[in-house]
Amino acid sequence: MPRFSFSRFSLETFRRRLASVDALPQLCVLGVVSGLTTGVLMVLFRLLLSLGGLAFMPNGDYEAFGALPALERSALPLLAVALIGLWMWRQPPAARKIGVGHVIERLTYHQGNFPLRNWLTQWWVGLISVLGGLSAGREGPAIHLGAAAACGIGQRLRLPHNSMRVLVACGTAAGIAASFNTPIAGVIFAMEVVVMEYTIIGFIPVILASSMGAVVAQLVYGPDPAFNIPSLHLQSLIDLPWIVTSGLIIGLLAGLFVRVAHGGERLQFIPKWLRFLLVGLLVGGVAWWYPQVQGMGYDTLELTLTTTLPIDVLIAVAIGKLLLTAITVACGIPVSIIGPVLVVGAAIGALCGMVGAVLIPTLASEPGLYAMLGMAAMMGAVLQAPLAALMALLELTHNPNILLPGMLSVVVAALTARQLCRCRGFFMAQTLNGMHLLQHPLRQALSRVAVPAAMEPRVQKTKRKITRDQAQALLDAKPIWLIVTRSDEEKTPFAMKAADLANVMLDEEHAEQDGFDLLDIPGQRLDLAPIHRQATLNEAFERLNEYGVDALYVQHITAPTIQHISGIITRDTIESYYRYKS
Repeated sequence: MPRFSFSRFSLETFRRRLASVDALPQLCVLGVVSGLTTGVLMVLFRLLLSLGGLAFMPNGDYEAFGALPALERSALPLLAVALIGLWMWRQPPAARKIGVGHVIERLTYHQGNFPLRNWLTQWWVGLISVLGGLSAGREGPAIHLGAAAACGIGQRLRLPHNSMRVLVACGTAAGIAASFNTPIAGVIFAMEVVVMEYTIIGFIPVILASSMGAVVAQLVYGPDPAFNIPSLHLQSLIDLPWIVTSGLIIGLLAGLFVRVAHGGERLQFIPKWLRFLLVGLLVGGVAWWYPQVQGMGYDTLELTLTTTLPIDVLIAVAIGKLLLTAITVACGIPVSIIGPVLVVGAAIGALCGMVGAVLIPTLASEPGLYAMLGMAAMMGAVLQAPLAALMALLELTHNPNILLPGMLSVVVAALTARQLCRCRGFFMAQTLNGMHLLQHPLRQALSRVAVPAAMEPRVQKTKRKITRDQAQALLDAKPIWLIVTRSDEEKTPFAMKAADLANVMLDEEHAEQDGFDLLDIPGQRLDLAPIHRQATLNEAFERLNEYGVDALYVQHITAPTIQHISGIITRDTIESYYRYKS
């Protein structure tokens, strides 16, 4: 009977299994760990918001800006932009990037390597922007903090970079799930907005992570969603034409939001301190009369869904909060836009519902229904993530009957923003030939696999000039490739097939030869460049093109100053993998 051995479960074995494309059990373990970690971080973030509310807000509610005197609530945004500006001023430019856009950038160009400074900046800006009364949400911080923490685990364990892609998705999904208590929407958001890829291998660990994040949040805050939503349904199919019209209106306003938010380049001539001051004055000025534009606005959203707010308040939220959020982003303050977008969409939807009640007074559905549809439509249009918006609508309402009008509203709004306003999505900033870099099939296929899964490990390192005995010792190890170092340190090593050396040694013409110069014997030679063992095949392919070589030798660190060569990977190997296994 074979003996049980714990050596099979070593960290090195775990890394090696993760390098392949079908490392589902290992990825599931990472999904559970990252989901629990993100859930704890999100609970901590919400607790810090609550502590801030206890410090200076009426009844300890950090959303109760309307209960503050007008002067105090108008002064808060000025204090917030000052605190954020001081923090950002002390940071280098690279450390000022935070939020969902930063997560996508680090995944696209840095294999999920998140700097600690940006992570700390996200804590500060996320807390101050919400507590300080700016129009901001907590979802962006949840995504950044969760994705960075999940990838931090991977970096600490030196996991291969193909697993980092899944860890980013796990942290994103768990952050959304813990914030809204919507685990399915968290999964779809991660795959549709951040990773931009749907695979079974990717879905299962992300589902586990999202579930764990929701479980942690529910243990602390209970099973209820982020805000109460009444049970409403479509009164009549006669509503559908007006729902489609409302989706068109929301799509146009979503396009306006994205255009204004991305208009920061036109404001570069204004000093940054003056832009920050402008944001504080605008938010404070509107908040003097309408405090509903401040903070996340979930209290306003709940009132919009359950009661009939005055028309002037709805207009202030629909137009004022939309423009204030967009201007804040355009002026360089990296606030989260997802929460405000939901609130703005609900206000626009409620206004459309009131107009519908005038047009068809006896058959029109309640404004609350239009508010729910507007919430999903605005999210789907701004993010260009219709499926994530529909899943959020379903989980928040627990009402499958709302999906039919929801689908129409979301699709019309998303199409309007994309086709009429030419908006590709708020976070779709980096494209190549009209396609986001994460959507390119070659990059996607090669990013799923790490170098150890495709490299040839049977290699031997040798000097250029060797004796017959040294050559025989090399061949006795049965290598496929020989990695030959040159005497000149400025020259890169090259690789040659071990079979070429064996042929020379068996050749009668060289039978009496005591030594060999591996640069002179007949055979194919490939110039080499280094690649680290954690890299993906996509990184390896880019390295081949960068150095103009046809093969890479794979390095791994066994001690702080000791590096070993563990294999070789050729351009043909990578191209064959993409052609036959993708």
